[in-house]
Amino acid sequence: MRKEQRLKRAADFSIVLGRGRRWSDKLLVAAVHSNGLESTRFGFSISKRVGSAVVRDRLKRRLREVVTGMNLKAGSDVVIIARKGSGDAGFRQLFESATSLLARASVV
Repeated sequence: MRKEQRLKRAADFSIVLGRGRRWSDKLLVAAVHSNGLESTRFGFSISKRVGSAVVRDRLKRRLREVVTGMNLKAGSDVVIIARKGSGDAGFRQLFESATSLLARASVV
């Protein structure tokens, strides 16, 4: 992911999580808020309930790879939150889950 596609600041996460709409399924939750920019930015939130540091880092890498390959509409901030069972999910399950959530959110 390029630098301009990342949410880094805590204030940006707070805006998306506080004001954005949410869609969820068994593995992931997606919070989406309009940003008025020419790119779509992503942030990932993975709590310690998901697993050890190794599991959380692997999940972040997989989710980054999933959203990197998508053809996205511009102008949104997206925070993807991993649920407890997502650490055991394979890449294909994460891909299908993220794709369906972002399609429901009209980001794809």
